Amino acid sequence: MDAIIQIQQLSYSYPDGKEALRNVSLSVEAGEKIGIVGANGAGKSTLLLHLNGILHSDGSVKVAGMECMKQNLGKIRALVGMVFQNPDDQLFSITVYDDVAFGPRYQGLEKEEIDKRVNDSLASVQMDEYADRNPYHLSGGEKKRIAIATVLSMEPKILVLDEPTAGLDPRARRELIELLRTLPQTLLIATHDLDLVDSIAERMIIMKDGLISADGPTKVLLQDKKLLLENGLL
Repeated sequence: MDAIIQIQQLSYSYPDGKEALRNVSLSVEAGEKIGIVGANGAGKSTLLLHLNGILHSDGSVKVAGMECMKQNLGKIRALVGMVFQNPDDQLFSITVYDDVAFGPRYQGLEKEEIDKRVNDSLASVQMDEYADRNPYHLSGGEKKRIAIATVLSMEPKILVLDEPTAGLDPRARRELIELLRTLPQTLLIATHDLDLVDSIAERMIIMKDGLISADGPTKVLLQDKKLLLENGLL
């Protein structure tokens, strides 16, 4: 496998001076499923926001060999699909169809190809019959699925998800986990949900205070209760 993401000595401080990332380095191979876990403020979301150039700071972030800088952002954002914690941050159209079609339209695709992308993306999240629905009238779990579809319609190689199971009832959570297990893309999932990580991710990265405190096989790290406790995960 080839490294599809390469991060070296990435540091970031917010305008108020809070240090969110401190010399973070990691490599992600194509096809990996990775859970990024840690207590609130550990730096998980900040790390994710560097992967398609929403944030930029000291250090190096490369996606598919391209440095994450202004001249490469168009290509990188076509490769990296970002699903935010709150689906309302991604759903803003009158119909589900228009939300899912937004990315392909922005890419300048023909209507026939846009229709295909929308239909395929909705089918992949099992929301085929929702194209004409108003997204604001959907349940939390349904909105999460549509938010994922809006990203899948861009045909990304990498999916980055921030707390995907947050706020879902048990049934919607189970259904979302099953959906994520079927997706072929490289996955990076920031979450507090250790059961989600155990179900999907072969590799787990633990963050604390802007640092990577552990990186290894999920099954092994989840057995280390002392490690989990020290990092605020138990």
